[in-house]
Amino acid sequence: MGLVVAITAIVTAVVTSLFWIVAYSIALPGGRMASGDEADSPTSGADLVVGPAGLAVPVAGVRTQDLVDTYSQARAGGARSHDAIDIMAPAGRPVIAAADGMVEKLFFSEGGGGISAYVRSPDRRWIYYYAHLQGYAPGLREGVRVERGDPIGTVGSTGNAAAAGPHLHFAVYRMAPGQDWHEGTPINPYPLLAGEGAAAR
Repeated sequence: MGLVVAITAIVTAVVTSLFWIVAYSIALPGGRMASGDEADSPTSGADLVVGPAGLAVPVAGVRTQDLVDTYSQARAGGARSHDAIDIMAPAGRPVIAAADGMVEKLFFSEGGGGISAYVRSPDRRWIYYYAHLQGYAPGLREGVRVERGDPIGTVGSTGNAAAAGPHLHFAVYRMAPGQDWHEGTPINPYPLLAGEGAAAR
């Protein structure tokens, strides 16, 4: 039984990743993926893409219209919902802070989010979760304060992400007083980044 569940989870991850690779390549002008040179370009304040809720799109070079709402998609063979959005981008593309906060936890989960960072808002009511990173930005450590647009790391495929589909798994959690970094209630980041009226793509 355990083997069947594991195989189902792997097949689901691979098929989902391939779907988003195709969907993302179609969404870009000319149906192309961004080049390696574009992936290495730094994000300046002028390049920061900010959604209607004040959150920056947390991957450099990705526009709000490039985002796809994967929040309610099934994962692990239907055992759970995604509760996040996947932002497809080339491996090594800069991941930036969506909002101001403090790095509360740097964590590695082999079978989950891989290299990941949890950033808590200054009012302690929100956690911004960045997962499947290729690596952390130089100097990023627990207790460091970040501002919107500061580097968090780079896009990757660590943890349970398929190597063929590098992406940022981005989640937002509403935190009750006293809740720890791994707790909280998931909130769909898609309308926060793309707008309430944005059609789910």
